[in-house]
Amino acid sequence: MNKDKSSAYLSLFSIYIVWGTTYLAIRIGVEDLPPVLFAGLRWFIAGPIMFLFLAFRKYKLPTPNDIIHLSISGILMLGVGNGFVVFAEQYISSGLAALLITTTPFWMVGIESLLPGKSKPNLIVMLGIVVGLIGVILIFGSDFKELFKPENILGVVSILLAVIGWAGGTIYSKYKKVSIAPLMGAAVQMSIAGIVMTLFGISIGEIKAIQFSSEGLIAFFYLVAVGSWIGYGSYIYALNHLPVSLVSTYAYVNPVIALFLGWLILDEQITTSVIVAAIVIFAGVLLVKKGSENYTPQKN
Repeated sequence: MNKDKSSAYLSLFSIYIVWGTTYLAIRIGVEDLPPVLFAGLRWFIAGPIMFLFLAFRKYKLPTPNDIIHLSISGILMLGVGNGFVVFAEQYISSGLAALLITTTPFWMVGIESLLPGKSKPNLIVMLGIVVGLIGVILIFGSDFKELFKPENILGVVSILLAVIGWAGGTIYSKYKKVSIAPLMGAAVQMSIAGIVMTLFGISIGEIKAIQFSSEGLIAFFYLVAVGSWIGYGSYIYALNHLPVSLVSTYAYVNPVIALFLGWLILDEQITTSVIVAAIVIFAGVLLVKKGSENYTPQKN
């Protein structure tokens, strides 16, 4: 296994862990900060700091053409994708949000399969995606009834818009290649999405609703440092070196990590059914990995 592939798998593993912790941080944050500004300021701070750090390290700077492509993918993923997740968590539980977000692999693989000239997902990959989804349903199946409650409709629709935006932005980012390193690309995406979302939040009057609490600030800066720099940077790097179907399995593993952390830190109970579900999910991930073994990454 070459160095790039090893680093890509390490990046995927970090996504599994890091983004499994962010559901709770988002839920805490939106209790104090309005959703658009909460999401926008996160990227507005994380992006420029990362950009300046990489520029200082002599990373190649983006061309105007790069900025156009990174703007589109960044706004789709971080503006539409992450923004609507933050908005939705004002109205629905994190369990229901996690259940809906696990449809992400289907959207990613489906959109990719529609692209001209791209290979279609094989049977093993599709089987792995279905097995992974079954595992998540075993954990959050009781949340299905929440889908049909009138008070949850806005949150459910927001999550579905988020998933479609994230999947579309991911595919666009993968196949619209730019001339800069993946981490620099991530920094530009975060910066542009952060500017757009922050300006939008200010324009709709959210600045008046800002409140500060110690818990909200901790959640916010955790999302900046860990969720953005480590999590999103790892996501873009993995996406450049691994197949979309494999990278998308983070949506299945994150809920398992969140439940495990609840057991480890908050002394929450883990039942036998959760353990069985986790085994099913990881079996699905292994099937996707097996079906993706002949993948060759696109070159810039």
